[in-house]
Amino acid sequence: MSSILTNNGAMVALQTLKSINNDLSKTQAMISTGKAVGSAKDNSAVWAISKVMESDVKGFKAISESLSLGQSSVAVARNGAETVTDLLTSMKEKIVASQGKNVDRTKLQSDVTALTDQIKSIVGAAQFNGLNLLKGTDDVNVLSSLDRSSDGTVAANNITVSRQDLSFDAGIFGTGADLGGNVTTTLGGNRAADGTGAAFSDGANQLTATVAGGVTAGETYNFQIAGTTVSFVTDSTDVDDLANGLTAAINAAGIQGVTADVAGAAITISSTSRFEDITVNTSGTGAATFALEANGDTAAAATTNTQTINSRASELTFSTTAGVSEGDGYRATIGNANFDYVAGKGETFEDVARGLKTVIDGAGLANITTNVRQDPTSGAWSLQIDNSGPALTLVEAGAAGGTATGGLVGLDKLDVRSDDTAAAALANIETMINTSINAAASFGSSQGRIETQASFVSQLTDSLRSGIGALVDANMEEASARLQALQVQQQLGVQSLSIANQAPQTILSLFR
Repeated sequence: MSSILTNNGAMVALQTLKSINNDLSKTQAMISTGKAVGSAKDNSAVWAISKVMESDVKGFKAISESLSLGQSSVAVARNGAETVTDLLTSMKEKIVASQGKNVDRTKLQSDVTALTDQIKSIVGAAQFNGLNLLKGTDDVNVLSSLDRSSDGTVAANNITVSRQDLSFDAGIFGTGADLGGNVTTTLGGNRAADGTGAAFSDGANQLTATVAGGVTAGETYNFQIAGTTVSFVTDSTDVDDLANGLTAAINAAGIQGVTADVAGAAITISSTSRFEDITVNTSGTGAATFALEANGDTAAAATTNTQTINSRASELTFSTTAGVSEGDGYRATIGNANFDYVAGKGETFEDVARGLKTVIDGAGLANITTNVRQDPTSGAWSLQIDNSGPALTLVEAGAAGGTATGGLVGLDKLDVRSDDTAAAALANIETMINTSINAAASFGSSQGRIETQASFVSQLTDSLRSGIGALVDANMEEASARLQALQVQQQLGVQSLSIANQAPQTILSLFR
């Protein structure tokens, strides 16, 4: 049916043309912006996801910058620690040379001092943007990741870089919890009591060997002392003659630090060994035996042919059950002087013992020498302190809550101008070299981790950008082909509408 009031064909053509023009507008927008989803009205769900991911990409850009800054800071610290290690190794060469007798120790000391000054300069200068990882103990966090969970919550993660204190700082002894129970002082001599202010000084620890039983001429009796065996063959039945003969043999053997005296049938063996225990064994072909009493211990007498003469030095022995926390300080008071070492992060009682040794050696006390040892049975670490001069008191103490001592404390106190100080310097430089090596290794590990994370963040950012593109970017080949098709459809739609609009004109022919 034809009507002059309602042109259905024109309406259909008009709606078709509107649809074509709308699609054409969208396609042109895709081509001009490059995005299939340019706003929330295009696809609200995809647009929302893309915006969240775009915000993460911007966050990772900031993380990448943080990692670059952290990597540079750690690299400076690592280079500093490695340089310090090299200089300490050079210093060790000077210290080893000073162990000889026919050397100019004054010139060697000048070299050691110059190297020390250089190390101090490096530690002070090893900073990046004001951050020095070679001073202090506070950890430094490097922003490394932005973690988004399934519920949409976001959390920042860090790579923790531990400072490695290579300063010469003495630290500050704390006023916190009493830690005195973690260390026991045993005085030299008979080592009978915990140190409560009693005096210790030079002298000798002794063992008494008393002949027991009968002696027959022609029997051989042996004493093995510190690995040296001395013998005596009896020429009478008198036990006093056996004691006298063995005493003379011991003194003639020239065992370092060991002498013997005799009174009747009792031989007194004295040892001035500062840090080494002396083992005494007895044997023989005859029936006589020796009752051995050492270190004030009579319980072992006549029960064994082996006994030990303890070293002369006093000992600060640290607990095998307690741990060490940052800020735990331990003090050795020698005479009226306090010597403190305050532990840093991750340190053990071995570090405390070696730290106290370094501090005491650095003080240059006359007649005082030190040594660190670990008990082979209990595993306990001990600081041995020997006094070869007038009697001094020795008291221990411990307290929590202090400020850690620098890892190279005492480096500026190394002295190679005498035999004892040169020996102490050799022991202490080994501790310092190990400290700097551990510091460089720690920084190297952290730097490697940061570099790996930086590479991952870069790759992750690329993946996120690729994912965003897959969601919102337009397919330009498809859009180009569709544009041409829509343009053709638009032209056809215009012609179709024109034809539809001309249809009512045919009705006029009916009225001619």
